[in-house]
Parts: sequence; structure tokens; C-alpha cells
Amino acid sequence: MRIWVDADACPVEIKELLYRTAERLQIKVKLVANQSMRVPKSEFIETLLVRDGANVADRRIVELAAPGDLVVTADIPLAAETVAKGVAAIDPRGSLLTEANISERLALRNMLDQLRGGGYVGGGPKPFGPKDRQAFANQLDRWLAANK
Repeated sequence: MRIWVDADACPVEIKELLYRTAERLQIKVKLVANQSMRVPKSEFIETLLVRDGANVADRRIVELAAPGDLVVTADIPLAAETVAKGVAAIDPRGSLLTEANISERLALRNMLDQLRGGGYVGGGPKPFGPKDRQAFANQLDRWLAANK
């Protein structure tokens, strides 16, 4: 079991929670990003630096993640690709993305993207906060308990 993190846009609080989880449960956490990152020194925490470019980190995660792994990402298209491979996905706000709900989430994301592009909808998600962090921690604990 390995936890893959789409690290460029992942909130710091979530990465820190994952670092503690890696140490406590001795699970490998691999952060994939296109910029170097500072992470605690640990045999359970690794970084994978990919070249700059659109979706390069996403493609690398899809390529390397395997069934039984978990992907942490807010990127719905990335989550859809990993779920299609049999890999679980959780977004940083605590939503578990599964075969049962990923199609709906992807359709909603695409519709909102079109509306934003047409100027009909502005803004993005609300700021990340303590409730989001707690929801993520709870969902991660549930997933880990079910997949140990």
C-alpha cells in the first residue's frame, strides 16, 4: 500500500497530516510535484520531481499507482483515471471518490469549467479550513481501517 499525493496543489495541513500518518503506520507516502519540496526525513516519505508541463505529475501518478494504493488529489480528471485503474482517491476536503460517484463529479467539474470559461460563473472553491482538514482526516482513517 502506498499513498500518492498530487502535491503541487495539496494544502500544507494535509501534507503534514500525511507525514504523521506515514510515520505512525509505517506507510509509504510519495509526493509527486513539478517543483522541489521540503519534506521530513523519513524512510516512509518520498518525493518524485517531474518536469514542468500540463498534467505531467498527474500522468506519472496514473502510471505508477496500483490497486490497493490511495491517491490524494483535488484534480477530478486525475481521480477519474486512478479510480478507473482500481486505485482509491480522496480529495483534500475529505470526499472519497469511487466508481459509484466519480462520473457525476467529473460531469459537474466539466460543466462548471464550461460555465467559468463562458463567464457565467466566477470564483472557485471556498477557502480550505479546519472543517475540511477534519473531514479529510476522518475519511483517511476510515479508508486506512478498511484497507489495512
